[in-house]
Amino acid sequence: MSLYQQAVLLFILNLLDAILTVYWVRHGYATEGNRLMATLLELGNLPFILVKIAVGVVAAYSFWNWQEFRLARAGLTIALVLYTGVMGVHFLTGLSAAGVVSGETIHDIATWSKSVFIFFS
Repeated sequence: MSLYQQAVLLFILNLLDAILTVYWVRHGYATEGNRLMATLLELGNLPFILVKIAVGVVAAYSFWNWQEFRLARAGLTIALVLYTGVMGVHFLTGLSAAGVVSGETIHDIATWSKSVFIFFS
């Protein structure tokens, strides 16, 4: 996959994250973990989505524009890995909302993932 395609994928994942976050939060299935974004979401869906889109555009453009730098290529790879994880969280949230996965299982996964992140930080 070309770097341009990766940058576009990053933007698409960011947009999908924004849409799913609004849906889960507005329907009471989740909360926004980022305090700044939670504040924007309290102001309304539009401010939240506009800022998410702006951040996505700037990030994708920056990675693509400075693709000749190793750091930009590595950053794009890391961002895609992280957003893949975020999509996994959305998937689990969807399973929980549909009643396929219990809240206790989600809690166990969250506890496990926190311990993994603490270990690597």
